Amino acid sequence: MQDGHRGFARYPSLEERAVLVTGGATGIGASVVEHFARQGSRVAFLDFEHEAGERLAEELASEGFPQPLFLSCDLTDLKSLASRVAEVIRRLGTVDVLVNNAANDQRHTIEEVTEQFWDRSMAVNLRPQFFAIQAVLPAMRAKGRGSIINMSSIAWMIPSTGLAVYIAAKAAIVGLTRTLARELGAEGIRVNAVVPGAIATERQKRLWYTPEYKAEILASQALKRDILPEDVARLVLFLAADDASAITSQSYVVDGGWV
Repeated sequence: MQDGHRGFARYPSLEERAVLVTGGATGIGASVVEHFARQGSRVAFLDFEHEAGERLAEELASEGFPQPLFLSCDLTDLKSLASRVAEVIRRLGTVDVLVNNAANDQRHTIEEVTEQFWDRSMAVNLRPQFFAIQAVLPAMRAKGRGSIINMSSIAWMIPSTGLAVYIAAKAAIVGLTRTLARELGAEGIRVNAVVPGAIATERQKRLWYTPEYKAEILASQALKRDILPEDVARLVLFLAADDASAITSQSYVVDGGWV
């Protein structure tokens, strides 16, 4: 767990709020889960990485925070996703905040993309975001409020190369965010997107964060430092809190000044 939380914002409105995070077992998602737990929120998170999810929940509980509710879930299985969201609502009573974080940025060439690869990528990177929103809407509508935060990427803005299908999904998330914000605003439900840059997660460092790639990143950024999962998580907290109650239909970049 992180030990650098002193000096950062505390949001009283997040205490006891029911928060659901998809893809919350590792990376940015795990940092989001941790940060909400430290705010006193009641956190549930979904992920197919069962061991990592159980470990995160137990670590937070061992530090004295309310143990987050971890539910194993393959988000590409929409029936399972709907069932898990229903279980979260049943056990937490509602969902006040939804963070659509789950994604897979597998690299690929144009020639490698098959119909099956395309469908699988969209089933991970785009489809669950919409259907998770659909599943939490009754609970949010019943309370007349809610904050939905969708995770996009600067990959479509740069644009990156070598992962065209992933980029198509991440660009679509911004459009989805804007139209749903317009549809749901009258009901007190806010919808925003967070757009991370090159975030130094354990997965990125393990698979692609070579010295050469890091040098390219730092050359592109205005800030010459690693951008970390907690940098993203702190923005998510603000957008979830009542401090951001007038903010919807927006996309916020966290990339050290790359874009």
